[in-house]
Amino acid sequence: MSLTLLWIVSSPGLEVSNSAGLFDSIRNAKLLGSSKSISHDLGSIRAKQDKKKRWRFCSLSADTNYACVGQSGLHGSINFPLLSNVLANPAAGEAAVSSEQKVYDVVLKQASLVKRKLGSTGEIEVKPEIALPGNLSLLSEAYDRCGEVCAEYAKTFYLGTLLMTPERKRAIWAIYVWCRRTDELVDGPNASHITPTALDRWESRLDELFQGRPFDMLDAALSDTVRKFPVDIQPFKDMIEGMRMDLKKSRYKNFDELYLHCYYVAGTVGLMSVPIMGISQYSQATTESVYNAALFLGIANQLTNILRDVGEDANRGRVYLPQDELSLAGLSDDDIFAGKVTDKWRYFMKGQIKRARMFFDEAEKGVTELNEASRWPVWASLLLYRQILDEIEANDYNNFTKRAYVGKAKKLLSLPIAYARSLVPPSRKVSAAIKA
Repeated sequence: MSLTLLWIVSSPGLEVSNSAGLFDSIRNAKLLGSSKSISHDLGSIRAKQDKKKRWRFCSLSADTNYACVGQSGLHGSINFPLLSNVLANPAAGEAAVSSEQKVYDVVLKQASLVKRKLGSTGEIEVKPEIALPGNLSLLSEAYDRCGEVCAEYAKTFYLGTLLMTPERKRAIWAIYVWCRRTDELVDGPNASHITPTALDRWESRLDELFQGRPFDMLDAALSDTVRKFPVDIQPFKDMIEGMRMDLKKSRYKNFDELYLHCYYVAGTVGLMSVPIMGISQYSQATTESVYNAALFLGIANQLTNILRDVGEDANRGRVYLPQDELSLAGLSDDDIFAGKVTDKWRYFMKGQIKRARMFFDEAEKGVTELNEASRWPVWASLLLYRQILDEIEANDYNNFTKRAYVGKAKKLLSLPIAYARSLVPPSRKVSAAIKA
């Protein structure tokens, strides 16, 4: 999965509606689209073991990413409903709750948790560091190690975190590393040996660190982070569930199924990160809307990963595109495995890219609501990741044999733009969607 952290909310996200629907006004967007799973740019990190220390290191990996919305679609494109709150379930003889509703319920829970922790100033009180057995310097070293990992695998995002307060930037590094390690379980060098039982053990280890019993140095950094900030365990568990899904599922019948996948592997990162990033004291938006925006950024990033990595995923026998939308476009898995760019494929991809951009548009509405010191890394990651869609278009939609990427020059040019946008304060007038 690609930990485009974060917003997380970025790296390389936030919601907007008080209703369970993703934006009723655009629910019936005309999209010829589909999308994929987070492409996992994984790297294996081997930490040196110091005999003087009792902490153990594990291999790391992941680059986490981040959801969808729509408006009127491409001219002449097929009409697809974006998502529906309730799906028909003929087999069960009853209505089934949609993925959108399931995810929104998690968003509400996370937002409620943070609101209870907010003081009169809107700031969350950061608790002091936990006293670890033995040498207290180990905790500081654990955070430093997390920072090194973030700097190596998410350089642009790492630079942005340096503007954050010491407590916040270290907490974001700790979350990034955990997400990377989790992602590497199914995409790293030993992925072929990973079983559901191994993921069960990883989840048990997560439970332990949330109880203040870390297994190794890197776990210790996250254990300290979740003690200081109102970070809930549910998004972490959901990410592990996404890894389980990856072990057994290689096709997605429709966008509702794909949406849940995108939430598991990328939207969760946004929910993990909002309590750390903080919300501006001048923000007029609801906490729920900020969480929704974070969610949307995660899903937008994941959809972008999917569209970028169609060829790579096909080589692994995976198709992270809605099967029903492929069929409506006159395409099938065979066309993807053939890897030939046709007019049908271009048409299909235009719809998919349009949907991803709409999620980015909605995510942007929430970035300015974040704490002032946290906006730059989020804006940087959002702008850079969004440009990947431009590169897919520049490659004439050939995502079978060409990998779309943003060159160094464009990345450098994006940083001052992101910084300038980070200085824009929250609007005094909040749109009805954000305010709801």
